[in-house]
Amino acid sequence: MKNPSDILRTAHRIVIKVGSSLVTNEGRGLDADAIGEWCRQLCALVQGDTGLKREVVMVSSGAIAEGMKRLGWPQRPREVNELQAAAAVGQMGLAQMYETKLREQGMASAQVLLTHADLADRERYLNARSALLTLLKLGVVPVINENDTVVTDEIKVGDNDTLGALVTNLIEADALIILTDQQGLYSADPRRNSDARFIHEAQAGDPALEAMAGGAGSAIGKGGMITKIIAAKRAAGSGASTVIAWGRESDVLLRLARGEAIGTLLVADTHKHQARKQWMMDHLQLHGSVTVDAGAAAMVRESGKSLLPIGMVAVQGEFARGDVIAVRDAGGSEIARGLANYASAEARLLCRKPSSEFERLLGYAAEPEMVHRDNMVLSHH
Repeated sequence: MKNPSDILRTAHRIVIKVGSSLVTNEGRGLDADAIGEWCRQLCALVQGDTGLKREVVMVSSGAIAEGMKRLGWPQRPREVNELQAAAAVGQMGLAQMYETKLREQGMASAQVLLTHADLADRERYLNARSALLTLLKLGVVPVINENDTVVTDEIKVGDNDTLGALVTNLIEADALIILTDQQGLYSADPRRNSDARFIHEAQAGDPALEAMAGGAGSAIGKGGMITKIIAAKRAAGSGASTVIAWGRESDVLLRLARGEAIGTLLVADTHKHQARKQWMMDHLQLHGSVTVDAGAAAMVRESGKSLLPIGMVAVQGEFARGDVIAVRDAGGSEIARGLANYASAEARLLCRKPSSEFERLLGYAAEPEMVHRDNMVLSHH
């Protein structure tokens, strides 16, 4: 078991989620000072002030509350179309605020709006993943929110705690920090129960936690503690631990990153890479496979390299971009499996071709790899 203080101290990629009651100062409209504070800390994390240069993604609520303020609406509307209008108006303010506060710190920001459909569909999932990883590589802070303007119940992620966990899985972050308006997790509601114990640390996904949270959201925001506990369980699925902490604690992000025990730590029991590999190995039904020559087989097997189309000799089955496929040697043995960057029809055109030919063959140039090594796991026989 990892030492709890090491989890955040060594976390290279972190997703930070802030709730709407914090962002909008209990619904009064965007809290410029609070957002400025978090942005200052974000930049310190990215620049390595805590001993390690981090990649940071922000998941921020607050669009609807800000939209209501800008439209002069005292009550949260019930009609979906009005909520969507408020979200559209408020999203402008939210993005503007983060952009301004991050730029003051010399950081570039990007706005990314996601729906559940973007993360459930494998092709869109891969597109969202590569866009976010590219932004991080460029040193940009992505600010993510649910796309409330087009969202309906069917495609709704539901709340930003869940969205934070899905983004954590998507980019394989090391940790998820959920900033909320409470100190962390208690064994019972401290406002009603004087002998409520504060929980400093627990196992993510422990069923006892859900029982403690009472199953229902508190009045604050849309989430309450139960969604945070479920989000931590989901984040743990890809090997990330979660911290739930009070967002107005001074320097909370920097202190957590230095290993200070603040809030509640919900520890993931599987390691990040194991979780992902397990997920790929658990695919019983593969949609297809590619056969590679001896050179490519050796590069993949011995050197841990990505699979390039130039090493492919044949394509079996029908698969889409983002499907898990097998990589087989000339004898038909599976040497690896991973996420296909190209659909089977395209892959057939690319066999034995160098990446310089892709644009001519496909009409567009995408990734040089058929399966990137980050999205590949070796098969052991």
